[in-house]
Amino acid sequence: MTEKKHLTNASGIPVADNQNSLTAGAKGPVLLQDYQLIEKLAHFNRERIPERVVHAKGAGAYGYFEVTEDITKWTKAEFLSEVGRKTEVFVRFSTVGGERGSADTDRDPRGFAIKFYTKEGNYDIVGNNTPVFFLRDPMKFPDMVHTHKRNPATNCKDANAFWDFHSQVPESLHQLTILFSNRGTPKSYRHMHGFGSHTFKWVNNEGKAVWVKYHFKTETSIENWKALDAGKLSGEDPDYATRDLYNHIKDGGEAAWKAYVQIMPLEDASTYKFNPFDVTKVWYYKDYPLIPIGRLVLNRNPENYFAEVEQAAFCPANIVPGVELSPDKMLLGRVFAYADAQRYRLGANYQHLPVNSPHAAQIRNHQRDGAMRFDGNGGGSPNYEPNSYDGLKEAPSYKEQPIELSGQADRYAQTENSDFEQPGALYELLSASEKDDLIRNLAGHLGQAQKEIQLRQTKLFYRANKDYGQRVASALGLDISLVEA
Repeated sequence: MTEKKHLTNASGIPVADNQNSLTAGAKGPVLLQDYQLIEKLAHFNRERIPERVVHAKGAGAYGYFEVTEDITKWTKAEFLSEVGRKTEVFVRFSTVGGERGSADTDRDPRGFAIKFYTKEGNYDIVGNNTPVFFLRDPMKFPDMVHTHKRNPATNCKDANAFWDFHSQVPESLHQLTILFSNRGTPKSYRHMHGFGSHTFKWVNNEGKAVWVKYHFKTETSIENWKALDAGKLSGEDPDYATRDLYNHIKDGGEAAWKAYVQIMPLEDASTYKFNPFDVTKVWYYKDYPLIPIGRLVLNRNPENYFAEVEQAAFCPANIVPGVELSPDKMLLGRVFAYADAQRYRLGANYQHLPVNSPHAAQIRNHQRDGAMRFDGNGGGSPNYEPNSYDGLKEAPSYKEQPIELSGQADRYAQTENSDFEQPGALYELLSASEKDDLIRNLAGHLGQAQKEIQLRQTKLFYRANKDYGQRVASALGLDISLVEA
């Protein structure tokens, strides 16, 4: 006969009564000595960790990455070292601006973060479903996010603040054009591409390096909601994309993407038509074609959302030998900000949580103590270096390549006329119906801002493409002569 499992408190002590509080008499007050009640209420009060400031609403799944092409001439990364090699992954998808209770179908970029559990430690590609971003300097990031969040007086979304900011930051025009197209409301997480967005460096076994960008192309096909359908669904089923991913995998399906890279020789960085480290720009495919490298497959759901999805922590600083960072300013800002956000949300020892802990590589460092240290805490080994007691030693063979720097330390304003070329070219690539949707979506949101801000933003659309600006002006009822001035 199977032994019946009994309820215990957090210390493993059996709970005799989980229905009734301990009181002084049947009608009397509750007694402080009822530890089960105190523990139950105290833990309940702490069940919500601080939500992410961005990417708060998300879904995730496990799977694998399989190498399909020989790419060892470009990188010595062990998990990419042979065709057929499979590496376990965890992927978290998310909306960016909304709170945890927001709708999956909101118009918003989508986070696309991949954690590779490699033999050399965890490697995180923390990207989006867009190849570019709103900004190229992390100094502006908190300001931008504030304008995408709630007004501090009304606690409502504020189109005026949104467009007041972006109309004065022309570099955001490329991302805005994507966001207000139908790509801003993907049908599900399975129906969108993923991008590393930033530029990274690959280094091979001979120490030769190239610049690289990552692309993950969905095998499910790109599908998007029209604005009206997305808005309707946000009320009827705000968890649509989360449910879709979970049920698809639960029913035996796979979510899959073909992985590609663009490769740029190091020396091209100084002569390319755009700054290759500017995340508001793409590298044109005709200059650097897509090269297939592998396949990303998701086929296993988490067993517990909080433990595995909510506590999953990603950081672009998590790179493995054979992969290095680039001078991309936004990337370098994220290298600090992401890990710092996780320490705030989850505590100093967040990397020890199972979803974040390396699967093959053993964690060996001099970090000690801190809240929720649930491993051996380093035992009695020395917690300093250098030491004379056969303690941990550094590994010079893994030293990153030097980066040549030049110029004076200063705060450089980055105003570029090239901010208009790529959004204008993207507009031209849209079909007639896609252009109609883009203009309609922009007019619906921008139309909520003050006329002065509408005019300032429309002038930017006009600089990118005359037809683009003229159609937005017409939809808003603006005087076209003022836009063209």
